[in-house]
Amino acid sequence: MSFYNRQQRNRFTTNLQDNALMILITLHLVVFVLFSFIHVFYYFSFSKESVGIKYYNDIYSNLALPSGFNELSRKPWTLITHMFYHFEVWHIIGNMLWLWMFGYIFYDLTGNKKIIPLFIYGALGGAIAFLLAYNFIPNLKVIQATATGASAGIMAIVVATTLITPDYRIFPMLNGGIPLWVLTLIYVIIDFALIPANNTGGHIAHLAGGFTGFLFIFSMRHGFDWSVGMNNFFEWVNNLFNPDKPKRKIKDELFYNAGKKPYSKKTNLSQQRIDEILDKINQQGYDSLTNEEKELLKKASKEDL
Repeated sequence: MSFYNRQQRNRFTTNLQDNALMILITLHLVVFVLFSFIHVFYYFSFSKESVGIKYYNDIYSNLALPSGFNELSRKPWTLITHMFYHFEVWHIIGNMLWLWMFGYIFYDLTGNKKIIPLFIYGALGGAIAFLLAYNFIPNLKVIQATATGASAGIMAIVVATTLITPDYRIFPMLNGGIPLWVLTLIYVIIDFALIPANNTGGHIAHLAGGFTGFLFIFSMRHGFDWSVGMNNFFEWVNNLFNPDKPKRKIKDELFYNAGKKPYSKKTNLSQQRIDEILDKINQQGYDSLTNEEKELLKKASKEDL
């Protein structure tokens, strides 16, 4: 089976294999549960004074995105791991609720093959903004920080969904529902207003993720779909471990499926050949001719050979 279901569905389904949104949510929850168990193991294995330091050095620092380029060069994988790792339970609950709410709408409108690429692009856009902020903004250059969580990627989905259908309403029990553009605008304003207060890098990453979502939709409307290249990469990786992948036969592609034959048979029509056929008729009769010779003779009569 391919990485995504090749048939686009109009309705949300809980079939994990056929639903990229559920793959995304499940992956985050599995990662959170896994490292929560590891944290509990550390809690029972070390003293109360050292458990936090040990867990931070061994686990957290190897999953979270560092703010310094030097440390990032030693841990480049954190560009990917940070977007799937959550440390606090309320952090992941809040993110997954936003992801489910807006991801459901985005999935229903665009199908199965855009939500994961959009999430990854948004998270990477947020990571780049986070790194630039802590290395070029004077107030932040002196601070060592880390980034974890799916917020930037989810913000990309939020903005992209709003751009596609700004008047889509949720919570219909509240005076007919709240349009997506209103909810998204509030979300953006809150992030912008909280930049000087706390979690400065996180709020900058959220806004950068939202801007990435805007660029994703803008490019798609102008004929360039960012998801194609990433989906092709997913398919290639998936097929590397797929023993049932059909083997490509070059002769099937170049010959049997061709629109025309690789060659066409042409009869050798010449005066010498016609004379030979006439001699054969004189010696053995017309019935002795082959079908090809009869066709040649018929064609020669039309061309006056």
